[in-house]
Amino acid sequence: MRIYSNAYVHEESGDLLGYELAIKQHRDGTVEALLYVYEGSAVGGGIDLPGHISGKDLTIAGNWIEHLIEYPSKKEIVQTHAVKIDGTLGQASFFGKIKIADLDEGKIKLKRVNRIWTCKP
Repeated sequence: MRIYSNAYVHEESGDLLGYELAIKQHRDGTVEALLYVYEGSAVGGGIDLPGHISGKDLTIAGNWIEHLIEYPSKKEIVQTHAVKIDGTLGQASFFGKIKIADLDEGKIKLKRVNRIWTCKP
């Protein structure tokens, strides 16, 4: 898989922030993608999403099913968020848009990295 990232550790808070996108491209133009959303920590796995690539134009769309625990009742809550990723995928970077439910980050750039943040030694 090729991995693209803008993840970083915030200097003052120590929080992990940003996105990572892991792409496995197939010969028929389909892609398997894992989107990692970091909002303070590296807890949780990637969001498994299907997509398509034509030339350098990448389109990914699917649902993120999030399992949360409500406190103090410890009741499980399941939330579904629509995910849409559109942009240009190159050997060294991804440039485009990531939209999760109503959250639209606008244009972002992810640079190619060797591994996913949580897999770093």
